Amino acid sequence: MKYINKITTGVVALLIAAGSTSCTDSFLEENGGHLLSEDLLKTEEGALSMAAGLYGNIRWHFGYEWAYGITLYGCDEFTNGADLTSEPWNTYDNRLQPLDCTKALGAANNNCPPVSGLWNQMYYGISTANLVLARAEQVSNETSRKSAMGEAYFLRGYNYYRLFAQYGGVVLQTEPAEGVQKNFTRASEEETLAQVISDFENAYNLLRTDKWRGNGTWTKYTAAHFLAKALLFRQSERCNSWNGKYDKATDLNRVIALCNEVIEACPLEADYANLYANWTGVDCAIESSKEVLMCAEHNDATSTQGRFGNRTYNYFGPQFSNFSGSWVRRGQFIGEMDFQRCRPTEYTYAIFDNVNDARMWKTFKTVYGLDNIPVMKKVKNADGKEVSVYDRDKVAADNGIALDQVPGIGDYAIVFILNKKDDARFQDESTYGTYGRGAQAHSFVHPETGKWVPNVFPVYLGGKYAMYNYGVSGNTATSNVFCGINKCTDGSRTAEKGDAHRDVIMARTGETYLVKAEAQVRLGQYQEALNTVNQLRARGQWKAGEDRESYVDGSIAFTSNSTNGATSACVDENNVKMTNQKVWEAANPWKNSYYLSTGIARTTDASSLQIASINNLPPEDEAVLAALGCTGDYDRMLNFIFNERTRELLGEWNRWEELSRAGLLIRRAKAFNPEAAPNITANKHELRPIPQAFIDVLQNEDGTNLSDEQKRAWQNPGY
Repeated sequence: MKYINKITTGVVALLIAAGSTSCTDSFLEENGGHLLSEDLLKTEEGALSMAAGLYGNIRWHFGYEWAYGITLYGCDEFTNGADLTSEPWNTYDNRLQPLDCTKALGAANNNCPPVSGLWNQMYYGISTANLVLARAEQVSNETSRKSAMGEAYFLRGYNYYRLFAQYGGVVLQTEPAEGVQKNFTRASEEETLAQVISDFENAYNLLRTDKWRGNGTWTKYTAAHFLAKALLFRQSERCNSWNGKYDKATDLNRVIALCNEVIEACPLEADYANLYANWTGVDCAIESSKEVLMCAEHNDATSTQGRFGNRTYNYFGPQFSNFSGSWVRRGQFIGEMDFQRCRPTEYTYAIFDNVNDARMWKTFKTVYGLDNIPVMKKVKNADGKEVSVYDRDKVAADNGIALDQVPGIGDYAIVFILNKKDDARFQDESTYGTYGRGAQAHSFVHPETGKWVPNVFPVYLGGKYAMYNYGVSGNTATSNVFCGINKCTDGSRTAEKGDAHRDVIMARTGETYLVKAEAQVRLGQYQEALNTVNQLRARGQWKAGEDRESYVDGSIAFTSNSTNGATSACVDENNVKMTNQKVWEAANPWKNSYYLSTGIARTTDASSLQIASINNLPPEDEAVLAALGCTGDYDRMLNFIFNERTRELLGEWNRWEELSRAGLLIRRAKAFNPEAAPNITANKHELRPIPQAFIDVLQNEDGTNLSDEQKRAWQNPGY
C-alpha cells in the first residue's frame, strides 16, 4: 500500500496522506501521491489501503540506535562495548533525563537515542489508527471493514502497550486529532493498561486467522499473544499498587487459554536455526514461518524503503576491524557491521548449558575466517622486481610458533571459546598456549586445525571471567572484544553500511510458551510451568545426527549478492586484492567452537534439556538464583522463567520492558551489569522520563502555560 504520515504540529496531532493502490500491492510502500479523503475511506479499497499504512509505523523501532537503547541496554543480558553512543541508557547516569541527550548535554555523539523518540512515534501511529477507526465503519463490505478496524485496533493497542511499558500512565487519545491541541490529561497506569487490553481484545475479535496480506500480516493470533502479555502485565509486580481489584485467577487463566490458542495454531519451528540463522535472502522461506506472529517487514526494493530502514545488523557484532590486527576486515561479505553496541555480560554466556543447548551454538558467532593478510615483506620475484608477500617468518617468530603453524587465507582468524568457569583445561595457559588479540603476541594453536589463531578469547581463564580483559581500551567497562549473536546478520546488503533487507521478528510463539509458563508460576502451578518450559526446551536440544560443530548465519545470503564479483580491499598471501566472493569464502568457515569450548568427545547423539523437578534446576540456573538470593519457590521459578527467556529470546528487543514489568530490573541489573549497577535506582528507573519537549508545550484550558509545579506533576518519579 502507499501511505505517508505528515506531522502538522505538536506531539499527537497528525494529518494522513495515502495512496489508493489495491491491496495486492506491497504494503511497505511509502508515497505522498494522494491526500486521504472521506470518499476514499468509504471504499473497500481505500479503507484497506489506509489500514495497510499502519504497518509502516512499526518499522521505526529498528531504524537506528534506539532499537537496542530502549529495549536491551541497562539490563542483565547486554552492556555497552567501547562505542558509547547510547551509554546513558545502559549506565543510568544523569544524562538519562527528560531532555533528549545531545552532544551539548554530554552525549558521545548526535546519535544517542532521544527520550522523546518512542513517545513521538507511537503517537503518530495512534493518530493514524484513530483516523482509520473513525472512518472505517462507513465501509459497507463487512470483511474489509473488520480487517481494517482490526489492524487499527491492534496498532493502537500495541503502541499504547509500548508507551505504558516505558512511561506508565500516558495521554489517551481515541478520536482523530483536530487542529492543534495543547491541553491534555495524563491517564493513570490502570486506565492506560485498560485501554491496551480493550484495543487488543477488539483486534482479537476482528482480525483474520490467515496472513491475507502476506508475510507480516497481523492476525488473530498476533492479537492473542499481545492480549495475553497485557493481562500478564496487569498481574505483574509493577502494577501491584492497584491490580488487587482485578481477579488474579481470571486474568492469568485467560492468559493461559490465549497462549494455548496461539501455540496450537502457530507451532514452533522444528529447528531453532530456522528462525534466524538459516536466512538465505529477501523473502526467503524462513520469513514465512508460522511461529512468527509479528515482524517489521523489509526488502530490497527502493520503492518500499521508506523513512526507516533495518539497521539492526550493526549492533551485535564485536569490533573485529579494530582488535583483530586486520586479519579480519569488514564488508557486506560478513553479514554484520562491527559497531559493537551490545556486548553480552558474563551472565549471558554462563546461563547456557554449553554442551546440551543447541540454541547457544545457533545464536553465538564464535568463529571468523582469516580474510586478509596484514603482515607483508618485500621480496624480489623471478623478474627481479620488488613485490610484497606474506611474511610467515615474522608471524612465527613474533608469536613463538612453528612455521607450519602459521595460518593462511580461510583459516581461523578469530575464535571465541564459550567455556565454563570450572573447565580444567582453562585454569591456566598451559593446555593450548597463551591467548590474545591480533596485536598481542600469543601462542595459541587450535587443536583441530594445528594452526595459530590470530585472535582467541576464552570466556573464563583461571576460574575467572576473562572475555572482557582483551579489549583494545584496556578497560573492562568499554571492551570491544566479545562474542556476538547472529539474529540480525544480513549478507544481502549491497553496501557495507547499507540498510539490511531482512524482516525483524517482533513476536513469536517461542515467547508465547514463556508467557504461559509465567502465568502458571504466578498461579503457583510450578510443575505445570516447568512442563510448559520443557516443551520449549525440547526444541533447543541437539537432535540425533546433528553436527554440533556446524554453523550458519544470514551471511549465506551473499551467495546471490550483486556485489560478489567486485574487488575488495582484502589481500591474499601475494598482496593481490581478492573479489568479494573470495573474501566471503574465506571469512565464513561455517564452523563453531563447540568442541574446543566444551572439551567433550565428538558425538552426533541427541541431547536433553528436560528438567524433572523445580527443586533440581540446572546448575546454570542455580548459580544465578544464588547470586540473586532467591529462596522461595515463587522467586526461584519467576527468575528461572527469565533465565529461560534469555536462552530462548536473547536480543529480541523486549528485555527492559519485561524486567521492569516483573519487578526484576533493578535486582538483575545490579547483579549482572557492572556498568548499570552503580546508578540504577529503585522507584525511578523502572520507568522512563516523560519527554520535556512534550511537557513544555502543554497549556491549561484557558491557554496559559503550565506552572513549574504543574510540569513537575506530569513527570515520572525521580526525574
